Amino acid sequence: MPLPMVPSAVPGCRVVYVCRDPKDMAVSAWHFLRRLQTDLAFSVVFESVCDGAVAFGPVWDHVLGYWRASRAMPDKVLFLRYEELLRDPAENVRKLARFLGMPFCPAEDEAGTVDTIVRLCSFDHLKGLDANKTGHLDPLLPIPRDALFRNGASGDWVNHMTPEMASRLDKIVADKMRRTGLTFQ
Repeated sequence: MPLPMVPSAVPGCRVVYVCRDPKDMAVSAWHFLRRLQTDLAFSVVFESVCDGAVAFGPVWDHVLGYWRASRAMPDKVLFLRYEELLRDPAENVRKLARFLGMPFCPAEDEAGTVDTIVRLCSFDHLKGLDANKTGHLDPLLPIPRDALFRNGASGDWVNHMTPEMASRLDKIVADKMRRTGLTFQ
């Protein structure tokens, strides 16, 4: 969701934005959308992403909106990368706690609080919760809750994109991100 669409109903609220590699985002979107249209070809979603014709507008526009906001207002917007969350979840939990003004004290560190949070918020744990296995996301859409939990990994785009597709999307994204300081490598 683009930053301007985030409700401003709560004055002083902070925003945490998790960005994902655009190639993995396209694959994830395709898997999710296939819950609505089972015969949806990946190439259709890929072309929509490349053309910027996706829900809420081009991906790079809202990614850059949050990126720039995080640079202009680091106390209000925290920009995280999904791939970094996977690589070092404990450090990212600490970063989030600092951002929220609630850093862990030494006693919490010694008690293993960060490790407990990482375990309870892990993909496997969340996927296994009964609340995420049953029901639908919205009464009007026949998408089961488990559609939000596929594999929790990064890099799956290599199983769905040709090298030419990946190169094309990389070039589009690099062009859009030029001179912003944000890269996807």
